[in-house]
Amino acid sequence: MYEEFEHDTEAYRDSVATIGKDGKRVWLYPKKPSGRFYNARTWTTVGFLAIFLTLPFITHQGEPIFLLNVLERKFIIFGLLFMPQDFHLFVLAMLTFIVFIVLFTVVFGRLFCGWVCPQTVFMEMIFRRIEYWIEGDANAQRRLNNADWSAEKIRKKALKHAIFFLIAVVVANYFLAYVIGMKEVTKIISEPVTQHVGGFAAMILFSFVFYGVFARMREQVCTTICPYGRLQSVLLVPDSIVVAYDFVRGEPRGKIKKQKEPLRKEPCKSDCPDCEECAAARAAKNILESIQETATVVEPPKRVVGDCIDCNLCVQVCPTGIDIRNGTQLECTNCTACIDACDEVMVKVNRPKGLIRYDSLNGIKAGKRKIFTVRVAAYSVVLAILLGLDVFLLTGRSDIETTVLRSPGQMFQEVDAQHISNLYTFQIVNKTHKDMPLVLKIKDDAGVLKFVGATTAPSVSAGKMSEGAFFIEMDKSKLTGVKTTLYIEVYSDNKLMDKVKTSFVGPMY
Repeated sequence: MYEEFEHDTEAYRDSVATIGKDGKRVWLYPKKPSGRFYNARTWTTVGFLAIFLTLPFITHQGEPIFLLNVLERKFIIFGLLFMPQDFHLFVLAMLTFIVFIVLFTVVFGRLFCGWVCPQTVFMEMIFRRIEYWIEGDANAQRRLNNADWSAEKIRKKALKHAIFFLIAVVVANYFLAYVIGMKEVTKIISEPVTQHVGGFAAMILFSFVFYGVFARMREQVCTTICPYGRLQSVLLVPDSIVVAYDFVRGEPRGKIKKQKEPLRKEPCKSDCPDCEECAAARAAKNILESIQETATVVEPPKRVVGDCIDCNLCVQVCPTGIDIRNGTQLECTNCTACIDACDEVMVKVNRPKGLIRYDSLNGIKAGKRKIFTVRVAAYSVVLAILLGLDVFLLTGRSDIETTVLRSPGQMFQEVDAQHISNLYTFQIVNKTHKDMPLVLKIKDDAGVLKFVGATTAPSVSAGKMSEGAFFIEMDKSKLTGVKTTLYIEVYSDNKLMDKVKTSFVGPMY
């Protein structure tokens, strides 16, 4: 039966719900959902907004605990400062994140999109609710858009888009706060525009971008632009848990029809010779017996109707306009609106809930779910290895990163008959949120270190880099050959922060 059902419904792949036959966009009017999953998503949204709105204000040692400053190549993740010198850690972290996304999608499909994706949270749980509040449910919105312009239509449209733009401004400010920090955003807002022309222009630009996304683009972001949705086609497997329609139980679909019971006469209680009813019964019995003697009676097949009553509510509440009964589709964000709508109908027609539910294709066909498959195990092993490598590199990461190089093109210099010197350049990166006074020493006092233009090593500001040059003088008796290995130790408050290896070039003997 599944093969027939799948073959009959493949035609839906030839079109997109948001594009008409004329190639123009079809504006969607999803019906307002309600139910246990919608209530759960509402509380999830409250938690998401609580984190989103408070995170930029949380600081550690004067710096935000989360910052993605791509302009200055400065990233702070949970209080840890990452500089351009930590690019290898960033690459490894991105690989780990990608493997996690792959593993999560293989197991749970597009669950992230329906519950905590910022696009879905803001679109479905904030902007769409405002639209329901001002313009009404789907049919009311459709009538309003098709109606001629009037004072009532202008009032509703102006109010809706004004609120939309105000929320977009707030979102844009917070977006910038995650890039440049809330302190800088506060300065842009409070200080004269002439002092922050670039920041103010970025704020206005992002405000219009977010307004356009939530007022016009809407579901197009999820169905067309978002790369995660496109990945589903290669990541989902028959054992992935997704929002799915139980075609075994629901097909074939059929409307509920109320049938009138025919009026029945009381049957005759005895075989009366003069009763017309009994005579007819005897005649029918004789005919049936004669037929059975000559042929086999084949009863006509009875049509069995599934639990789906074809009410189409699952399509009406879908924010991307798909029919979940056609199977898993790239446009499905797993928002669970169709589950709530179907469960409500099943209760009304006195049938079990779960005709549309979280399940896998194999779970629907065979009635058994299998999450920990060979593929999941393989991805889990790779993810565990990457996580272990991340932890190892992070725990071994020093607060100070020092680079010492011999000055290119320079040979050794003779200071006197017993001492020679080499010129070096250095760079010291401070990966903490506090200034650090530093002291550079040569291990085992193998030589004397003299800074160029300074008597001591510089103090490195928080999150900054200091660079300069110094000479190392060595006694000829301590040289071990043309190249002598030296170790430069970096101290702060008498604590060893870093140690680098370099070479000292001397004369050939």
